[in-house]
Amino acid sequence: MNTQIRHPYEGQLHKYTNAMKGWQYRWFILSPETGELHYFLSESEKNQRPRCSIYLAGAVIAPSDEDSNTFTVNSATGDMIKLRATDARARQEWVDKLRAITEMYTRAIASSHPPLPPREHSANTNRHPVTKLEVLDAFANCREQLSKMEKQNQSLSQLIESSSLYLDPDLLTLKAITHATQHTLNQCLNILYQ
Repeated sequence: MNTQIRHPYEGQLHKYTNAMKGWQYRWFILSPETGELHYFLSESEKNQRPRCSIYLAGAVIAPSDEDSNTFTVNSATGDMIKLRATDARARQEWVDKLRAITEMYTRAIASSHPPLPPREHSANTNRHPVTKLEVLDAFANCREQLSKMEKQNQSLSQLIESSSLYLDPDLLTLKAITHATQHTLNQCLNILYQ
């Protein structure tokens, strides 16, 4: 397990409850051992049973475009919670750690559940059959492009972090969007591989 995600991560976040109650502080604990995000009414209650737990396998963690502090956790079961960190840097830390745990548990499930067998299609005499070599070549080209994009994203992140404007909300949003795009494209390619 990656050292970044080996230990539980915890802290206070605002959780959007509803239009009447609005945003409320809650204590959150991200557990790498169980692949869950737990929340409690307060830090003093963290040793009790959590108010709610969200299993992260298959979840989508999405920074919000409404501001630089808000993000959502959309579970595979359809549950969604809207959260707000204290600042853009804290949001990015939460998003990165949540995505790392999500990816780890999603891959574990995918590796233990083989893909469905391919569906049979009606024969179309106008189409030329695609050889397995052509498909593998296409995947290799996609992987190469994603690798180039990853290097460019790393350079962009390093440039932002070394800049005196590293806390600028627009730059942090750009960093989050490029990371999210790269993550999503990698997941799409992994699904296609299966």
